[in-house]
Amino acid sequence: MYKDRMNLLQKNVASVVKIQSVVKMWKAKRKYNQRLRFFKDHEKEIVKIQAFLKANKARDDYRTLTGAKDPPLSVVRKFVHLLEQSPLDLQEEQEVTRLREEVVTNIRSNQQMEKDLNLMDIKIGLLVKNRITLQDVVSHNKKMKNKKSNEDLTTGDRLGIKGLSKGKRRKLEAYQHLFYLLQTNPPYLAKLIFQMPQNKSTKFMDTVVFTLYNYASNQREEYLLLKLFKTALEEEINSKVDQIQDIVTGNPTVIKMVVSFNRGARGHNTLRQLLAPVVKDIIEDKSLGINTNPVDVYKAWVNQLETATGEASKLPYEVTPEQAMSHEEVRNRLEASSLALRSATDKVLNSIVSSLDNIPYGMRYIAKVLKNSLHEKFPDASEDELMKIVGNLLYYRFMNPAIVAPDGFDIIDMSAGGQLHVDQRRNLGSVAKMLQHAAANKLFEGENAHMTPMNNYISQTYEKFREFFQSACDVPEPEEKFNIDEYSDMVTLSKPIIYISIDEIINTHSLLLEHLEAISPDHNDLLHELLQDLGDVPDVETLLGEGAVDPHDPNRESALSQLAKTEISLTLTSKFELLEGDDKDLKTLITKTKKLIVDVVRIQHGDTLPEILETPATVPQESEHTKVVERRAVQDAQTPEGLKSSPAVLEDSQLPWSRRRGRS
Repeated sequence: MYKDRMNLLQKNVASVVKIQSVVKMWKAKRKYNQRLRFFKDHEKEIVKIQAFLKANKARDDYRTLTGAKDPPLSVVRKFVHLLEQSPLDLQEEQEVTRLREEVVTNIRSNQQMEKDLNLMDIKIGLLVKNRITLQDVVSHNKKMKNKKSNEDLTTGDRLGIKGLSKGKRRKLEAYQHLFYLLQTNPPYLAKLIFQMPQNKSTKFMDTVVFTLYNYASNQREEYLLLKLFKTALEEEINSKVDQIQDIVTGNPTVIKMVVSFNRGARGHNTLRQLLAPVVKDIIEDKSLGINTNPVDVYKAWVNQLETATGEASKLPYEVTPEQAMSHEEVRNRLEASSLALRSATDKVLNSIVSSLDNIPYGMRYIAKVLKNSLHEKFPDASEDELMKIVGNLLYYRFMNPAIVAPDGFDIIDMSAGGQLHVDQRRNLGSVAKMLQHAAANKLFEGENAHMTPMNNYISQTYEKFREFFQSACDVPEPEEKFNIDEYSDMVTLSKPIIYISIDEIINTHSLLLEHLEAISPDHNDLLHELLQDLGDVPDVETLLGEGAVDPHDPNRESALSQLAKTEISLTLTSKFELLEGDDKDLKTLITKTKKLIVDVVRIQHGDTLPEILETPATVPQESEHTKVVERRAVQDAQTPEGLKSSPAVLEDSQLPWSRRRGRS
């Protein structure tokens, strides 16, 4: 039976194979249809699973890209498209540039208006004392109104270098190169600041320097301004600080500038957020009466007794602190004041130490630089000494004035003509004094011997402050914080623009020539070359043209003085940008090479960079590259002048594919 069956199958092998194929096909098709039906029935779940897996993969790739020291080329390629600049990017950047111009212009205008208002206050005060006439005050008021109307008329009609003649335009282009060098190389300005008297250097910082950095209106300029502060602070410590306590007892120029700058809009918001609630609580607490002066407490007690009895007290009115403390009532009242003082101080302290992340990064970074620079110059200084100096910066100079006079620093809202009561000011002053002693770990003694019971509290509070100051100094370097380095300007979307007056340009040029040997003793330095290109210091007419003012105008000097305040918009560029056949700047060459490699990696595939560069390009790849070049050319033609790529980068972006791979 078996043999017959085998013979039958052997005689019909072809038919058997065909039947088996049909059966296998039917089973496979049935399984496939069942699987397909299963997928269709669970389509939503499958899409979610796929999205989850893709998201995980994308996250892993991104972590690899940002966290790995050398991410694989396959991962890098997935994110290369993000480097492309879309029309939307250009529109947004153009709008940001416009808003930045508006912000910087308003800052400068507000500062000038504040100076004029302060002068008006002085004139009104002199008028009240009959030192000047009413006509002088009215005249100053008219000048302020005329200045304001002139600013309103010229807003949006700012003078750019394109509106000038070819010769004047070339002169201002040279200034663009000079200010770019000053902006990106902080040692020049850091040295210049200390070549001038302190009153002149402060004015120079308030006008030219902050203008040069656009009041840190974006990350790049904040980064560069912090580098200037760092360089200038190190210069001041190395050249002017002989003892570590000089930072506390003196009035260091850089520290003063840093604090003043960080009390601006961003720093002010921080102070208001940090101090306003607790300061308001202290002011509005009608039952709070802090008075730790034993003589004042004694006199208030005597006055209270006389009011209650209606008779003159037999107690002497003029006493020493020791005599006042001999009365139990005075001691009890001082004890009650001390308890209230501790409670109020704790509220303010807790608000400060819990708001570390709200302290401006610039203040924290300069605190770190201050600590490290002092430790380098005074290696024997203890950690406690360094922390006290950091506390002097962060608390005493930055926060303390806002606690003592919250109305003067706009920490609290005050009605027109309103002012704090003397008791409210004394309460705030007492809290500020306690925190000041705690930040410096300065115990009460001598004239303040009656406060010695608070010394234990001072020491405990200092420990909290000390931990806060140490944490405040624990910040990343600006390069890491802002993700900026020396190559960033080569690939940035828009070129830096500053708004500076003719007078400030002339003043800066004059100061650089006057102190050139101190700033840059090396005659081969780039600064010497740029100043040589500019020649002698020009006057207003030289920059704007001799026809700017009528030579027969009787008010010619006044007109020239007004023209000197004309603001120029300068697009800062480096004179030493790398062009074809030029190898002056190695950093620029590296940046250009990176950009070429990115374009090659994006279009041509491979596992390693050598493999990509050594593999000949295919016809489709050449075609794709041609389309990219054409698209970039169209986009660049539509791009506003200030947002165009640098000539060196633009030149390479238009190279044929074969030459681009060769140069990479």
